[in-house]
Amino acid sequence: MPPEFPDFRLGNVLATSFTGTLSERHGDAVERIPAPHRLVDWLAVSGLAVDSCTTAQLDLARELRESIHAAATATAIQDALPASAVHVINECSAQGRAAAILTPEGKRRWQLSSASCVEDALSVIAADAISIIAGERDGKLALCASPTCRAAFFDTSQSRTRKWCDMNTCGNRQKKARFHANQRKSPGSAE
Repeated sequence: MPPEFPDFRLGNVLATSFTGTLSERHGDAVERIPAPHRLVDWLAVSGLAVDSCTTAQLDLARELRESIHAAATATAIQDALPASAVHVINECSAQGRAAAILTPEGKRRWQLSSASCVEDALSVIAADAISIIAGERDGKLALCASPTCRAAFFDTSQSRTRKWCDMNTCGNRQKKARFHANQRKSPGSAE
């Protein structure tokens, strides 16, 4: 039996993984958080567990997601940041109550209190977006080369020339399409 909802596409960067909850933006869009409980699920697998989510909180999350995507896209193409996106990101960042803690492995992890709500988790995502858009982390914002995807991702490859948001999906799909196109162009070459 197929899953009720599409799988989450998780990456190493919280903010761009969050924007990936809507994929194939320029094709047949895939909404990965179509209901409040799916946002709760995504937050849990991202280390930001909350007990519940309302429809209004889901709407706020989607507004933040689209604002991060707009700001990341503008940064990737070296355009001015949209003022409305900056406003939403800043508002969400300021609303939350989360603490950064140091793990025994020397990593930063966000900790929400036991009474945390969706807004607290969204503030962590907004803060992460601010750090990558502001250029505070080693890497570069880029857009997926797939014409139907165009997802924002944070490229930390040594050369900063990564083309795909995810090699296992967009990269393979594009390589297969190119292979099949080449096969159609030269069907008689194997004779």
